[in-house]
Order: sequence, then C-alpha cells, then structure tokens
Amino acid sequence: MGISIRAYARHRGVTDTAVHKAIRTGRVTPEADGTIDADRADADWARNTDAPKGNKGRAESVVVREANGESSAGLPASQSTGGTSLLQARTVNEVVKAQTNKVRLARLKGELVDRPQAIAHVFKLARSERDAWLNWPARVSAQMAAKLGVDAHAMHVALEAALREHLQELGDLRPRVD
Repeated sequence: MGISIRAYARHRGVTDTAVHKAIRTGRVTPEADGTIDADRADADWARNTDAPKGNKGRAESVVVREANGESSAGLPASQSTGGTSLLQARTVNEVVKAQTNKVRLARLKGELVDRPQAIAHVFKLARSERDAWLNWPARVSAQMAAKLGVDAHAMHVALEAALREHLQELGDLRPRVD
C-alpha cells in the first residue's frame, strides 16, 4: 500500500491535478488500490517525462524546498548561493501586480488626482489668496484712518508694511508634498 495522490503531490512538489494528469497520460502507474508507491512513481515520472516538463517539476520542487527554508543545494535558504529565489521573485511579482491593480481601480473610481495638476491648483489658490491680502490695505486704509482720525497715507503704508512682513513669514513655511 502506497500514499495518497495528494500526499504524493506534496512529496513531488506539484499539485494533485498534475499527479492526476500524470496518471491519465501513463507517466505514473498507481497501485491496484489507487495509492501511489512514491519511489516507483518518482522513477516512472523521471523516465516518462521529457526534459522541459521535468525541469518544470524540478523548479516547482525547488520552490517548495525554498518555501520551507531550504535551498536547492540542501542548505538553508540564507546560506544558498545568493540572488533571488524563484519563490521570492514570484512573491514580488504578485505584490507589484496587486499594487498596480489597486492604483488602477482607485483611478477608475475617481479617488486619485493627477499630482502635477493638484500642485498647480494649490499654487493658483495660494497666489490668488496672497493677491487678495496684498490688495486689502488699499481698500480699508482710508476707512480705518477716518475712524481713527489719522493720516490715510500713513495708515496705508503701516498696514501694507505689516501685511508684507506677515506674508513673508508665511512664505517661509515650506509644505511637503509627497
């Protein structure tokens, strides 16, 4: 009596669907009770599989070993020859795909804005507010001077100087745009 098809698939580092396909195509012969003798099936698999498919099985087996923390040379993955393992490369690829899809979806939903366009809009708003403040002393200085009984020109010069100083302080603040 051998092991189950799923257990053999784990042993082989492939899916149970691949094992079922190998049985259907005659690459592997199961026991009479439907179980699989792992040693004999490994030999059959190697003998009845052409090179590209055999390398794929080997690559999948390497991925399983590396996922378990073991390199293809039997060393722990941290002591292997270096570089990126197939599993790490696939993981990075899947993460990038997920992030790209997330951005695409947000763009389709209208949740994203064009960064240069947003920066230009904020700049335009800030400039219009600055200009409104710079025009304010000319509008109110005569009225304030009349109420306070002071020279209108002196009031205008004083308000404008104070306002420019205040705007200069505000201009020294640098917002961070990420």
